[in-house]
This record gives sequence, structure tokens and C-alpha cells, in this order.
Amino acid sequence: MRLPIILRTTGALLVLFSPAMLVPAVVAWIYGEATVRTFATAFGITLAFGIALWICGRGRIDPREGDGFLITALAYVGLGLCGAVPFMLDASTQLSFTGAAFESLSGITTTGATVLTGLDALPKSILFYRQFLQWVGGMGIIVLAVAILPMLGVGGMQLYRAESPGPVKDNKLTPRITQTAKALWLLYLGLTTACAFAYWVAGMSLFDAICHSFSTVAIGGFSTHDASIGHFGSAAIEGVAIAFMVFSGINFALHFTAWSRRTLAGYSRDREVRLYLGVLAGMSLVTGYLLGREPQVTDSPFRDGLFQAVSITTTTGFTTTNFSLWPSVTPVLLMLAAFAGGCAGSTAGGLKMIRVLLIYRQCVREVRRLIHPLGVFPLKLAGEQVPRRVADAVWSFFMAYIMIFVILVCLVMAAGDFDFLTAFSAVGACLNNLGPGLGDVAANYADLPDTVAWLLMSAMVLGRLEIFTLLVIFTRSFWRR
Repeated sequence: MRLPIILRTTGALLVLFSPAMLVPAVVAWIYGEATVRTFATAFGITLAFGIALWICGRGRIDPREGDGFLITALAYVGLGLCGAVPFMLDASTQLSFTGAAFESLSGITTTGATVLTGLDALPKSILFYRQFLQWVGGMGIIVLAVAILPMLGVGGMQLYRAESPGPVKDNKLTPRITQTAKALWLLYLGLTTACAFAYWVAGMSLFDAICHSFSTVAIGGFSTHDASIGHFGSAAIEGVAIAFMVFSGINFALHFTAWSRRTLAGYSRDREVRLYLGVLAGMSLVTGYLLGREPQVTDSPFRDGLFQAVSITTTTGFTTTNFSLWPSVTPVLLMLAAFAGGCAGSTAGGLKMIRVLLIYRQCVREVRRLIHPLGVFPLKLAGEQVPRRVADAVWSFFMAYIMIFVILVCLVMAAGDFDFLTAFSAVGACLNNLGPGLGDVAANYADLPDTVAWLLMSAMVLGRLEIFTLLVIFTRSFWRR
């Protein structure tokens, strides 16, 4: 393990991240808020820490694949902890170190779980900063960095493979990794701009439109209001949110193909997208039907059901109402749908639809084998045989996901003396990068004991890096390489 290059690369990422502190400082200056000094101080601390790590390594060295795993993990933890500085320094948030770290990691991992209350009364610069954290974390600071790190003397392909979500990570949109990263961010920026404009046209103020576009495209779920999207009470705004949540949950490689080839045919042919849209449609209909049977719960069952089904299933986490108070089976059903999440290569969390599809097809194949013991049934996707290694990796990931989920639920129940529903939803919301939970965490996560908060923060990072990227660094063989 080459420690100098790991520290140097991690330092480079922190240096690149430090200017993010200056953007909300400009917002504070525009609105005449005292938080200008808060963000300037946070910028200095993050920059100094990054430079200190930078000077620990010298020369142009391309990190090995193993180095990429550790750099990715350290980057997210480092960005989360450095990102906590403004929350700690600002008196309006009144957060401890644990609370500040929770809010920051929740933002950078696009989880959307919050320990803050009274959002409507907070400085606009703090509100903007929360949203901006999610936007930066949405596509992944690692993917942004691989477009710049080669100029700093550090290669990037290993980092891209370690951070990119999904079972197959070797496919690149363009021949060079730097071009791939630039293509992704151009798409991301363009989609964000379109979302902000649509929100503004639908009736949001310019500030709210920009902030909510950050968290919508990132599938993060932070809002500038305690009531989230429900604050606006607008069907047009909800429609914009639904459209961009659905679009952001689709593989960005498909968006790139559609944009570069000027055709939408790729969406209709993609099995994962068809399953994704089918699940969203099915969950919306089921949720609307269940709410329609309880007229005292809401006056607009299908409108509320559609919005919450899309928001929770895509792991965005926006709300228009307190869905935890809906008929008992409905909120649990929505939480379970979040485990499937969006498509691989998107900003969504969860297992990813492609894995769900492969697991289902493997189950069908095993049933057919029981009926026809001598038959040969290759596992295929889009007419092509799925490699055995990919099929094994999907099952391994699924089992690791479930085991970690069960272990964390037990630990949260033991450490916080929570009931099963609270522990189940809190761990599920953080591991799936969803945000809102049920039970004692339905409103927010402000009352968590520090031990539980750190357990949930570990779940956020595990979910964002898709389990194995983080687990591999805890193996003995990894450190012997």
C-alpha cells in the first residue's frame, strides 16, 4: 500500500472541494448574512488540511486499483468531516460535532436525513450550502476529480471504477476517463439548469428553484423548508419534481447516448429502464389505491400517492405530507420499494434495478432447472449472456447488503433502545441513501444518541460506495498487497 500517493490524492480532492465553501459565502454576502466569515474560515481549514495531505506525496504515480478503494473511502469521510465545519461554526444550527458530521455526510452521500429543525428560520447561506453539498455528492466528487487529477500528476480510472455505482463498472462513455467525467458533469449541469428553470416557471422563487434543483437532480431530498415540497402546495411544482426525479434515476450513460445520437430509442430498449418505470408506475397505483380506501387521510390520494411513490422509490426523499401517518402497510411498502432504488449509473441509491432484474431472472432460471433437470438455461440480458462473474457478484452484493442491514438494525436497537420499526426504517433510509424514516425518525434524526448517529453515518457511506468498496479495505489481504 503506497501511503504517500493515497494521502496526496485525498489531499487533492479536499483542495478541489474547498472552493465549495466560498459559493455559500457569496450567497451570505448577497443576503447580508454574518455567515460570510463562517464559510471563509471553513474554506481556510479545508484548504490547509488538503494542502497538508498533498505535500505528503511527490511525483506522477497512477494509483493501483486497491489504492483507489482506500482513496474513495477516505475522500468521502474527509469531505464529510470537513463539510461539517460550517455547521459547527454557525450559531444558528446549534449542532455538536456529531450532529454537524451527520448533516454533512448526509448531504455529501445524498442521503437527505437531517438533524436540523426550523429550516425556514435558518440563514439562506446555510440552506444553500446543504443543498450544494448534495449536488456535489450527487454525481460524485470522485468523478469530478478524475477530469482534473491527471493535470495534478495523479491518474483517475481506478477512482472512477471504485466510486461508480452498479454491477458492471468498466464501461466508459468515451475512450478517455477524463472525457467521461467531463461528459457526465456537462449532463449533470445541464439537467440541473433545466430543473431550476422549470421550478422557477412553476412558481418557486429563484433561490428555492436553484436549491431544490440541486437536491432533485442529485436525488438527495434536502429542502429549504421544514415541510419540504409540501410547503409550496403546488401541483405544478410537484409535477416538475416528479419528472426530474424519474429522469435523474435513469442511467446517465443512456442520457449521454440519447443526447449524442439525438434519439430516445435507447430508453425503450433498455430492460432496466423498463423495469424501473414499471416499478414506479406500479407503486404509484398501489399507493394511490391504498390511500383512496382511507378518505380521511388525504383529499388527493392519487396525487399524494404518485408523488411519494416516486420520491421514496427513487430514494430522493422529498415529502408533501407526513407519509409515516398513512395506513400501516403503505409507509412500510414505500420503504421496501426504496431498497430497489433507481438504475445503475444514476444518482439514486438502493440495490439498483439491474441487480433486482438479474436476481429475479436467476430465480426463474432455478425454477426452470427444477422442472427440467437436464435443461441448459443461460442467464441472458438484452439478448446477451450474462458473465458468470457478474451473476456471482450480484448475489454476493445482495447477501452482503442484507447481512449488513440486519447487523446495523440490531446495533441501532441495542445502542438507542429503539423499537424495530424505527431501527428498520432508520437503517434502511441511510443504507439506501433515502433520508426520511418511520417511527421516532419520521420527522428528523435530531434526537439520536451519538452512537446511533455514527452507526447511521457508516450506513450512509456504505450505501453510497455500494458496500464492497468500503468492506474491501477491512480485509487483511488488502493491506498485504
